[in-house]
Amino acid sequence: MDARKGNIYEILNGNYQYLIPVYQRFYSWETEQCKRLWNDIVEMQRKKKEGHFVGSIVNIAERAMPTGVQKYMIIDGQQRMTTLTLLLAALRDYVIDHPDDVSVNAHRIDGMLLKNEYESGDERYKLLLTETDRDILISIVERKPVPPDIRSRLLDNYKYFSGKIADKELSPIEVWESIGKLQIVNITLDRASDDAQAIFESLNSTGKELSESDLIRNYVLMGLEQSEQMYVYEHLWRPMEQLFAYETQSPAMDSFFRHYLTMKSSRIPKQGRVYEEFKAYHLNCEFSSIRELCQDLFCYAKYYTDIVFRRSDDAELRQLYEDIVELRMEVSYPFLLKVHHDWEEKIITDNNLKEILRLCISYVLRRNICDIPANSMNKTFAVFKNAINLDDYMNSIKTFFIIQDTYKEFPDNDKFSEAFATRNIYNMRARNYILSRLENYENKAPIIIENYTIEHIMPQNKELSIEWQRDLGDNWKEIQKKYLHTIGNLTLTAYNSEMGDRPFMEKVNMPGGFKESALRLNKYVVSLSKWNEDAIQKRAQELIEKAQQIWPYPDPDLSKGELIMGYKMNRNQRKRVIWS
Repeated sequence: MDARKGNIYEILNGNYQYLIPVYQRFYSWETEQCKRLWNDIVEMQRKKKEGHFVGSIVNIAERAMPTGVQKYMIIDGQQRMTTLTLLLAALRDYVIDHPDDVSVNAHRIDGMLLKNEYESGDERYKLLLTETDRDILISIVERKPVPPDIRSRLLDNYKYFSGKIADKELSPIEVWESIGKLQIVNITLDRASDDAQAIFESLNSTGKELSESDLIRNYVLMGLEQSEQMYVYEHLWRPMEQLFAYETQSPAMDSFFRHYLTMKSSRIPKQGRVYEEFKAYHLNCEFSSIRELCQDLFCYAKYYTDIVFRRSDDAELRQLYEDIVELRMEVSYPFLLKVHHDWEEKIITDNNLKEILRLCISYVLRRNICDIPANSMNKTFAVFKNAINLDDYMNSIKTFFIIQDTYKEFPDNDKFSEAFATRNIYNMRARNYILSRLENYENKAPIIIENYTIEHIMPQNKELSIEWQRDLGDNWKEIQKKYLHTIGNLTLTAYNSEMGDRPFMEKVNMPGGFKESALRLNKYVVSLSKWNEDAIQKRAQELIEKAQQIWPYPDPDLSKGELIMGYKMNRNQRKRVIWS
């Protein structure tokens, strides 16, 4: 290992090229990190400091060639090196665009620090990034236009530095001098004696910490022979990454790996320990090669992203995914990954998959309505796959749901109905979801919930009008308190502010009122001439009957006793297999 203290000018000056290997994350610094760097530069210049340490760059020297460019593979420091390159490009371009300012030599920046002036092809560039980042950085270095629809942190940060230089907070020469004062430790590893993987794990960028998925990608790809590394990256790992939305790729992939490991082991990795758990899993997993492991990851990532990004050509399945995301059912993902795999393998049918998803949604929603704490559900779903009997798939799943009791129970219709009638729906996070599903169930012209607001048919105003007091009766205060936020008194309207505290019949007959509403939620409402306790109770019962269809209780082919007996036999059989 050779460690030398210097600055970016010393590192880049020479016939050198720095390469980012495929196992490195993409350029990820955001404007916030660039602001901190710029503020450090300004403070250093204003306070006339001699220098400011910005971190290290760790690289491995590629085999030296008698002629041409000496190449280094960067294993840590990509973010700061790329950011400094963007700053140098912005400074060069400002000087080129303002030829009257000759304090900084733009040709020197271009030919010595951004490019290897006398080389051609890829060797022309001091820094080569991976994938699309590479083309964008080359466009910046070459001053070529980038298509306006391209989104990139490279472009955002280049524009940020260009704006700061143009604002003249510091003069161009002060920017140039300050960049030279930024101190960097350049560490070059010996490929034969230094453990690059161990060093990588011990390093974490001071600007932006490596995510769990960054560490896993490095672990998976770094140790592969180069041709296998490129195959796995190009055919499996990169396509897997592209399944995830660009804006949330890193946290979404972190979550995926945690759910994947939970599904595989029936045990939930602790937050912040996913990388360590992944390494332990890899050492004992069923796959004989990294390629096989990555093929499996790619398959499950497809199932995962289909769910969380609601991707399906099947409208019914896409709606179920919408429900799962709306209810924030992340705890169910390990089990749903397993079920989707069995569906892909044709072990279960399309209808089986949809029924299982509906039951999972129902389990979560019914427990929420019955106000059962949700903190046990992650463990319930983590071990759920162990209850599946491939010879009787659907009944085994329904059995597992039915036999849950106490704090894990699946509330039956009696418990659900009682709670649904009296629950404070209005103050639930899922209130819009509940009302929209009640409205859109088996509706060929579903509404868009965002176009409506929730309306209390009986108003929230504690000082109800004489008309409302007359309709509700002498105990109107108790009725209002008891039923105000319950499902029987809630509906949807596009005219919430116009309705206000008006008497019931005015709400029915006014322009845009309930009578003119096309919503099915309001059909019963417009059939009445008075809104009182009896009307609220009857409407609640009508909605409860619909809710039981939308969020069903498991309906097995066998009796509950037969299911429980079969479950116990299946469990005992699994134990014998485990201990044999």
